[in-house]
Amino acid sequence: MNTATPAHALAVTLHYAEPPSFSIWEMVLLALLIVLSLVGFFARFDRVLRNIFTARKDPDFHIAPVGRRIWDFFWEVLCQAKVIKERPLPGLAHAFVFWGFLAFALVSLNHFASGFGLGFLDSDGPIGSLIDGFYFWFAAVFALLVAVSIAGLFVRRFFVRPIWLGKKVSYESGVIAFLIFALMVTYLAAFTIPSTSPMARGLWWAHALCILIFLPLIPHTKHLHLVLSPITIFLSRGEFSHIPPLEGDEDFGLVTGKDVTQLVALQAYSCVECGRCSEHCPATNTGKVLNPKEIILGVRGYLNDLGPRSEEPLLGKYNSQEAAFQCTTCGSCEYQCPVGIEHLPIIIGLRRGAVNTGAWEDDHGTKLFLALERNGNALGMSATERDKFIKKQELPIFDGSQEYCLWLGCMGAYDPQGREIIASFAKVMNYLGTSFGVLKKEKCTGDPVRRLGNDLVFQQLAEQNLEIMKQQKVTKIVTICPHCVRTIAKDWKDYGASPEVEHHSEFMARYQDKLPKTNGPEIVYHDPCYLGRYRGSYDQPREVLARSGKVIDPPRARERSFCCGAGGGLAFLGEESGERISHVRAKELAATGASIVGAACPFCNTMFRDALAATSDAPPQLLDIAQITAQSIANATTTPSNGAQNA
Repeated sequence: MNTATPAHALAVTLHYAEPPSFSIWEMVLLALLIVLSLVGFFARFDRVLRNIFTARKDPDFHIAPVGRRIWDFFWEVLCQAKVIKERPLPGLAHAFVFWGFLAFALVSLNHFASGFGLGFLDSDGPIGSLIDGFYFWFAAVFALLVAVSIAGLFVRRFFVRPIWLGKKVSYESGVIAFLIFALMVTYLAAFTIPSTSPMARGLWWAHALCILIFLPLIPHTKHLHLVLSPITIFLSRGEFSHIPPLEGDEDFGLVTGKDVTQLVALQAYSCVECGRCSEHCPATNTGKVLNPKEIILGVRGYLNDLGPRSEEPLLGKYNSQEAAFQCTTCGSCEYQCPVGIEHLPIIIGLRRGAVNTGAWEDDHGTKLFLALERNGNALGMSATERDKFIKKQELPIFDGSQEYCLWLGCMGAYDPQGREIIASFAKVMNYLGTSFGVLKKEKCTGDPVRRLGNDLVFQQLAEQNLEIMKQQKVTKIVTICPHCVRTIAKDWKDYGASPEVEHHSEFMARYQDKLPKTNGPEIVYHDPCYLGRYRGSYDQPREVLARSGKVIDPPRARERSFCCGAGGGLAFLGEESGERISHVRAKELAATGASIVGAACPFCNTMFRDALAATSDAPPQLLDIAQITAQSIANATTTPSNGAQNA
C-alpha cells in the first residue's frame, strides 16, 4: 500500500525532466536549425561589426586604467546598479531579466547539447552527477523572476506606455517579450511533466525553438544592446562628458561618416531606446526639437544606410542642426544612460563639424565669437570695465605671494549681479584670513565656445590664459563659476598643464567650522549642472548653506537636478523656442515655499533672475551661497580670532 502523502508525491513529481532520446533525423533537424539561427544572427551582426571596426579610430582612447574599467563593468553591468537606481521598479525588472539570461547560459548550452546526447548538466552528465539537479532548481528561481518581470515590462510598454518610450509602438519588443516569457514557461513546465511523457518532447522542442528564433532577431532590433552594451560600458572614454581632441588639421569634428569614430559607432548601436535621456533632457521637456535619443538613433540610421565611409553630411537628413544647437550640455542624458552612451561628445562633435566648416550660421553665435576674439570676454565689454570694478572693490592684485588666485570669470568681472557675488566672496575670504589676489589681465576660459564647437577661438583663449598663469606663477585658483572650474581643470589640459582649481563652495566647505552658525530661513538649493553632475560636488554647497539656514531640496535635486538653461553657450544665443527652461526650473524652486533660492553658479543666477520674478508677485529672494554666507558673517555678533583683513 502506498503511504506517500500528497506533499511527498508533489516533491517527487517536481523535478526537471530528463531530455528525451532523439532519433538521428531529429539530431540532423536540430543541427540544421542551429546553423540557420546562427547564420541569421551573424548575417546582420557582421555588418554591424564592420561598420564599427571600419570607423575611424578614436585619437585619445587608452585602455588604461583597466582596474576602473573592471569596476565599472562589475557595478553597472553585472550588478545593474545604474539601471536599478535611476528607475527602481522597471530597473529591477530589467535586472532580473539580465540576471536570468546569465543563469540560463549554462541551461541553454546544456539544452542543445542534450539534443545530441551530450548534456553535461543531466543526471548522467559529467557535472550533473555531481550537483544532483541543483543548478536546474537554481535556474528555476530565475525563470520565475524573469517571467514575472518580462510580463510587467510588457504591460508597461504596451499599456502604461510612458511618453519617453516614444509614440511609435514597438511590436518587435512584444515579440521578444513573448519569446522570453515562453522560454521561461516551457522551462518551468518541464518540472511538472515526466520525461517519458510525449508532452516532454514537445516542451523540449518548444524551448529550443524559442531560443533559435530569438537569436537571429537580436541584431535586427534594439536588443542588440544585450551583446554590445557590456562592451560599451567597459570601453567608455573614462570621464564624464569628455570632449576628444581633434586629430590633425583636417579634423573638424563630426562632419560626415568618415569622421565617425569607433566609440561613436559602438555607442550608436548600443542604444536600447529606453528614453531615460529624453525623460531628463531640459530641451525635450520644454518642447524643443532636440531629443538626445533621436540624436543617437540618427547616427545609427546614418551608419545603417550609408556606412562610416560616406561623405554625406551627418547633419541634415538624419539629425537636424537646430537640435544639435539646442543642447545645454547639462549632462542629464549621459548621466542617466544605462548602456554607456556618451551623448555630449557626440552632440558637441556635431556642433564642431558645423562651426569649424562654416555650416552653422547664427547672428548671436557670430557676435559671441567676435566678442571673445576682440575683447576676451563673452559679454563683449572693454577690459577697462573690469579694471574699474577691481579698483572700486579694492581687490588685491595677484603677485605670486598670495595663496589663491581669485578667478573672476566673465560673469564675475562684467555682470552686475556676478560682481556682487565676487564682492561677497572676497569678504568671506578676508574673514577667513586667506590671502588672495586677482589677475591684472584675465580672459574668458573659453567655456561657451568649447561647448559650441569653435575650437580655434577656444585654443586661443586657453593658450593665452595658460601663458598668463605661467608668468604670474599661479598654482591655486578659486572661482565662483563651475563652468570655469570644469574648463580650467579638464579642457585646458589639451594645451598645457593648468593650475589646481576649485569652486568657491568647495573652498568654503573646507572652512565651514570657522563660519558663523545662524538659525536663518529656509533655503532651497539649486544644483548647478557643472558643479553637480560634472564635478560631483553636492554636499559641500549644502554644508555651507546649512550654516545660515535650513536647506531643503526641490523635487529634482542632486544628480537629477534640472538645468537652468544657460550651459552649452545657450546663455548667449538669444531667446529659446518653446517653453523657457529657466522658467520651468524657477517654478519648481518657488513651489517649495522657501524664502531664499540658493545658487552656486553666476549663470544660474542670471537665468533665474527674471524667471523667478515671473513666478509670482512675491518671488523668493535669489542669492549665491557666497552672498548668503557674507550676510551671516555681517550679522554675526563675534568675529573668530583668526579673522583678519587681507593685506
